[in-house]
Amino acid sequence: MSFRWKVYILALVSFLVGTSEYIISGILDKVAVSFGVSIAAAGQLITAFSLVYGIFTPITMALTAKMDRRRLLLGGLGLFAAANLLAFVLPGYGLFVAARMIMALGAGVVVVTALNIAAKLTPEGKKASSIASVITGFTASLIIGVPLGRMIADVLGWKSIFAGIALLSIAAILILRLTIPQLQGDKPIPLREQLALLKRPEIALGLSITFFWLGGYSIAYTYLSPYLLKVSGLGDSYISAALLIFGIASMIGSKLGGYSTDRWGVHRTLFGGMTLHIAMLLLLSFVVNAWVAVFAVLLFWSLAAWSTGPTQQYHITTLAPEASGVMLGLNQSMMQLAMAAGAGVGGIVVQRISLSSITWFGVAGVAIAILATLLLYRLGAARKLEVQQSM
Repeated sequence: MSFRWKVYILALVSFLVGTSEYIISGILDKVAVSFGVSIAAAGQLITAFSLVYGIFTPITMALTAKMDRRRLLLGGLGLFAAANLLAFVLPGYGLFVAARMIMALGAGVVVVTALNIAAKLTPEGKKASSIASVITGFTASLIIGVPLGRMIADVLGWKSIFAGIALLSIAAILILRLTIPQLQGDKPIPLREQLALLKRPEIALGLSITFFWLGGYSIAYTYLSPYLLKVSGLGDSYISAALLIFGIASMIGSKLGGYSTDRWGVHRTLFGGMTLHIAMLLLLSFVVNAWVAVFAVLLFWSLAAWSTGPTQQYHITTLAPEASGVMLGLNQSMMQLAMAAGAGVGGIVVQRISLSSITWFGVAGVAIAILATLLLYRLGAARKLEVQQSM
């Protein structure tokens, strides 16, 4: 089996993880009603998942650095499957939060290991595209998982979604055992040394791009379903279609980001994608009661937002090539901390200001990410000049 097919299988696994994380945004109103909590409280289910993922993933990856990559992937996926089953059977909001936290532990191992395996299996010159393919699997959950999940929730109840994810994860474990070869782990890097990487200005700036780009995105996306219902004026029958449009664009954007990075470079792709991201968030604030216009804005917002994903994943590995696995882990953690912060800030904004203002706060986050990108570009240019002058 060629490396491409193996990468596609890893992308399918990434899809399951993405569905488990993002589905809450698509059914936020139903979850809130089911548990008898506010929309903001339901949104904190995303915060809990993301915090556990972001904090514990680098610790877990450091402790398991020597472990065979396939074995680690299967173990993480097994824990993830068990947590989804618990989410289905356990009653009450509190126990569901606990199941989500266990789910996040497994999800972090699965995604980082899948990215690491994809990079190891892929020849030079095609690594960014392979990473993009795995991320595309993650974002494909926005295309299929979230809108399909909302439809399933209408028919079978929203908790049945997690039972389905558990069963599909078990099937994925069997497929991975047959297709992914054993791969040696990385040289162990203590967590203290991993965190020491953050002292390097270029790495700190690089990770801040991830945090503010995705944090700004998360502020708006976490509350997208209630926003479309109450602010944009869409009827409930349009929500699944809107989520589908958003998801299709996310997959296209992810692939476009990988292609653009290989073709035109990191900085052009980042600047272009995030500038369009800001423009669409601003435009969404002015589009109401016109579903065609809302759908168009959602399409370009998602395309722009997710073109940054694979670009930034690849960008991070180039900042410390000698510790690419660690950098992927740190970036994944930063992505999840950004999701947690975005969901948390969004909840505060919804409660204390207004639901309609979340897009403006999202714009502020992405604008800071653009500034960090500019600073990192100038830092890199200055260091290249220093090297040339010293020769």
